[in-house]
Amino acid sequence: MVEKQFTITDQAGIHARPASALVGALSKFSSDITLEYKEKKVNLKSILGVMSLGIPSGATVTVAANGTDEEEAMARAQEVMTTEGLSN
Repeated sequence: MVEKQFTITDQAGIHARPASALVGALSKFSSDITLEYKEKKVNLKSILGVMSLGIPSGATVTVAANGTDEEEAMARAQEVMTTEGLSN
């Protein structure tokens, strides 16, 4: 299992467009990938799960991946977080 923390820098937090980009990019991986915020953990392959967290700007979130392609999944998650302007 690999985990990484991200601080959300987008002023709108994680809203629909970047959430959709994250889910779309990570859905192809076979690993279990979760997003945790305030002790709530959701499947990062579920747009409804991600949106249900209501993650604001300045929040610290944890992304965890567990499975055969966990390293690749985490690298992709970090890439999308950066390109979508969610985190540095």
